[in-house]
Amino acid sequence: MAPVAPCLSLHASCVTWGARGLLIRGASGSGKSALALQLMAYGADLVADDQVQIWQQGRDVWARSPASEGLIEARFVGILTVAAAKETAICAIVDLDQVETERLPPKRHQALLGQQIQVFHRAEGSHFAAALIQFLKSGALDPDAKLSDANP
Repeated sequence: MAPVAPCLSLHASCVTWGARGLLIRGASGSGKSALALQLMAYGADLVADDQVQIWQQGRDVWARSPASEGLIEARFVGILTVAAAKETAICAIVDLDQVETERLPPKRHQALLGQQIQVFHRAEGSHFAAALIQFLKSGALDPDAKLSDANP
């Protein structure tokens, strides 16, 4: 799918699992590439590292690499080559500048090109990347729902 609307360039990274993309944002040095590498180790595919182009197509926001397709920075190792996905629809954003303090956080959203996209704040601990992969695989229960609603 080629972009048909104007693209916006962001300083971010992006990975995908199937057709579900995760946009990783944060200040320089916050760990965007490191989180992308962790997610890739669990099976996600890289879409873009350091620079991401996004555009709206219908009700979805799409992401792709503007250039340097298939490259990711591994701090203290170097620039690595990877087989990268061409593009993905973004289903969530990880904001590495915000630290999660809630054990079961509320569902948060942020407007991106006029679309409301779910947002996760950075979580301390080794489980964060694994939890994001599981979210990409099958979503998450609405925090307002009862656990009994999820297991009929």
